[in-house]
Amino acid sequence: MMSAGIGRGLLPCYVGIDTSNYTTSVALLDTDTMKILQEKKLLPVKKGEKGIRQSDAVFHHTAQLPTLMEKLFSQTEDKSLRGIGLSFAPRLVQGSYMPCFLSGVATATALSESMGIPMYTNSHQAGHVQAAMYSSGMLSRYKGGRFIAFHVSGGTTEALYVEPMGKGIKVTTVGETDDINAGQLIDRVGVALGLQF
Repeated sequence: MMSAGIGRGLLPCYVGIDTSNYTTSVALLDTDTMKILQEKKLLPVKKGEKGIRQSDAVFHHTAQLPTLMEKLFSQTEDKSLRGIGLSFAPRLVQGSYMPCFLSGVATATALSESMGIPMYTNSHQAGHVQAAMYSSGMLSRYKGGRFIAFHVSGGTTEALYVEPMGKGIKVTTVGETDDINAGQLIDRVGVALGLQF
């Protein structure tokens, strides 16, 4: 059964893949309607633990990606793709690297090469900002000039200077925490209270 907004004849469609430290995420975008389908799954963290090792994250992403891709594409009859979007690193700065992103890189590269479609890379940080722009109805900011964004996630609390550049953005960190990040604080308090990570 087709999902509303994405179906036969409504191209171009793009798939997005993100394998951050704690969530495997895939999405399908129909750029004619700007409708998005998505599937995601948290990585398993053992009870009482405050995180997960990178080697375990790579394993779980690699195991979860095929199932999530199958669920995603089962929601539409149209399996045609025009391109692949990929988070390949935490930030777009020299030396920014986490092994967990390799699972997504491997899957996206295999799709791109086997289907002969382009792959577009981005940072996880820029993806957070662009997702916020999309979900808040502020895609007009691509033409509206520079702005400040606040990026608060599991391992990040920072102020970002964002400069739209065509269909992308350039992100410069202008402020960040010197100690624990907001997401880490929430995680540690939750674990101390006996909650699941």
